Amino acid sequence: MLDAVTLDQLRTFIAAAEEGSFSAAGRKLRRAQSVVSQTLANLESQLGVKLFDRSGRYPLLTEEGQALLPEARAVADDMDGFKARARALREGLEPELSVAVDVMYPMDALTCAAGLSREKFPYTPLRLYVEALGGVPQLVLEGTCRIGMMATIQLVPEELRAEPLGEVTLGTVVAPHHPLAQKPGPLTAEDVSEHVQLVLTDRTQLSAGRDFHVLSPQTWRLADLGAKHAFLKAGFGWGGMPLHMIERDLAEGALVRLRLATGIPYDVRLPITVVYRKDEPPGPAGRAFIDSLKQSHVADQSSASSP
Repeated sequence: MLDAVTLDQLRTFIAAAEEGSFSAAGRKLRRAQSVVSQTLANLESQLGVKLFDRSGRYPLLTEEGQALLPEARAVADDMDGFKARARALREGLEPELSVAVDVMYPMDALTCAAGLSREKFPYTPLRLYVEALGGVPQLVLEGTCRIGMMATIQLVPEELRAEPLGEVTLGTVVAPHHPLAQKPGPLTAEDVSEHVQLVLTDRTQLSAGRDFHVLSPQTWRLADLGAKHAFLKAGFGWGGMPLHMIERDLAEGALVRLRLATGIPYDVRLPITVVYRKDEPPGPAGRAFIDSLKQSHVADQSSASSP
């Protein structure tokens, strides 16, 4: 009986578990609720295991269902990867390499990776988007970009596969004429909450309603990192910036680093990951670009740490 279990049954099981009802799963799968219910009943019969408790208003996963759900997802993901790999082999080289990159990512490393990629695939054009926060995964999810480099201060959506790339360090800074720069440290949460914090934001729903390391009730929200940089230097507020972007400002005194009290994050190590859709993994050019990113990022970090 177990040999008769189909991928369609597993996808129906996953949809019902994630959506919380058979009717919602039907809408997601574009099927009637009765078809979903019958599919799951057949699956339970073949497995000899009850997956859902149907005694309440909404079906709830049983302990057995909870135990089998991760396995079902793994099987479905493996099949998506198998089909995507076969499609990539059939289609061959990508006609274009579309990439979304987080504004926090070091441009020197990206430039180096683009150069290495061009050497290997000189006839594959590059289309590059620079986004903040949820903007990167959004472009990958909707298919505008095949590859994204996102800051994992936020969760990676379930539909995407992620590979670690490295990390970027953010420092908390302010203009030297700002009142906070005149206060002896370490500064408390109360100290910084009395002043405007400049916060990076985006226009997607993936990060809507979520704040990352926001300590002040007074915020200016900016969708452009360049604007945030300029506003910090102008003394409009305080905030975090990637250290690789402000090395010259710190050396020349255009910005100064704030020393915050223990327990307040002021030097934040921000992991960066390469993401792509599980059902549309990179082709030959995309894979080479990712490998170049990893090579370039390691080289960039090594040079940055040298005296």
